[in-house]
Amino acid sequence: MTKGYFVTGTDTGVGKTLVACALLRAFAARGLRAVGMKPVAAGAEASAEGWKHEDVERLIAAGSVAAARALVNPYCFAPAIAPHIAAREAGVTIDLGRIEESFRALAARADVVIVEGAGGFRVPLGPAADTAELAARLALPVVLVVGMRLGCLNHALLTAEAIAARRLKLAGWIANHIEPRMAAAEENVRALEERIAAPLIARIAFDPAPDFAAIAAAIDLAGLA
Repeated sequence: MTKGYFVTGTDTGVGKTLVACALLRAFAARGLRAVGMKPVAAGAEASAEGWKHEDVERLIAAGSVAAARALVNPYCFAPAIAPHIAAREAGVTIDLGRIEESFRALAARADVVIVEGAGGFRVPLGPAADTAELAARLALPVVLVVGMRLGCLNHALLTAEAIAARRLKLAGWIANHIEPRMAAAEENVRALEERIAAPLIARIAFDPAPDFAAIAAAIDLAGLA
């Protein structure tokens, strides 16, 4: 049976792609066929091959299974704005059923599929749908990336509650130190360890040029609940 994880974050820009790529590398290092997926991406650039998004290209490069870009990223928009607004401006409806079909196609050729959500867990994808609904439809355990900065405690705990409310399993969380001079960083990590009912599977130190291989090696895959 194909394993998979849904990577979400406490906000935009907290390191979801970094973590998703590290997970892909970590599973591939164990000899598993690993493929990434970013169902919805906004902020793409035009190329000879069509619209391309930097995060999507990183996921493709980090995986160990060749996959068509259209499967890895079914919806790609140019403006770097909220996905539901980008879709509306493009005259497109984000169809969760189509995303599920793409996921199944990827799952058929891989042992592990790492799905990266857009923004935070409740980002709207349309008039009624959001990222949380997508995660629920895929029925994947969730890995939460916490961007360690002022305000992260509330964001992390509310996100954990939202994941539980969808009856999804929070498999683990990662503390990504995105603020180099965060006050009381250690105390914040401890506070989250005491309050999040899932294992801390990695801490990523602040680094403007992160070492993807080192981060992959540091992730405690065995600790995933």
